[in-house]
Amino acid sequence: MKDDYKRMLAATLLFGSLWGFTECIVGSWLYSTGIGIHTGAVMTGFFALGLMCISRFRYGKPGMQLGMSIIAASMRLSYPFGGCFLCSAIAILSEGLIFEVIWRNVSTERDIKGLMMSSSIGVVSGYTIYIGGYIVTQVLTPVVSSAGFYVENLLVFLPQILARGLTAAILGGLTIPLVALITSHLNIKMIDGRLYYPASICISFLCWFSVVLTTLMLIT
Repeated sequence: MKDDYKRMLAATLLFGSLWGFTECIVGSWLYSTGIGIHTGAVMTGFFALGLMCISRFRYGKPGMQLGMSIIAASMRLSYPFGGCFLCSAIAILSEGLIFEVIWRNVSTERDIKGLMMSSSIGVVSGYTIYIGGYIVTQVLTPVVSSAGFYVENLLVFLPQILARGLTAAILGGLTIPLVALITSHLNIKMIDGRLYYPASICISFLCWFSVVLTTLMLIT
């Protein structure tokens, strides 16, 4: 039991760091390409949802994904490029919290039986997590930045926000079945602790080091 808890903490650090790395490096690259406005939907529907589902299916621990989002948001705050980094950090935290609410009764891929069910849950999760995170961002960012929140500003852009969720929904419907298929053949407990912990820490360090190094290079 104690070893399972330690493995979960190491995995939270690992997947949170991977999530933050993709948001900073991959997200910034996508933001600079032609897909621009759909970057957030791609990051949520594929990368964020995929990593959260992998960790939930393999470890089955509620709360772990919220911990991942805290780590990822912290990394995003340290990378002030690729759009509004404060908005992104708030969105990441919101996505982790919304995931915990939606997936509170799902522990492993066995709880999602069949391709149709996994795809349906993926569509609902992708859309809800993206839209929810986007709306929370629109509300909290002005408050945190002392700019002030006005409901009319949110209502004006609400149709666009709801429409952009379609991309995240489609990607979610593809991501969940793929993750369920992969994780069903993956047994984390079979990995020896002498490899598991050093590998988790090393990969996490590389993610943070890459982001910090890239930030320093762009600043200088």
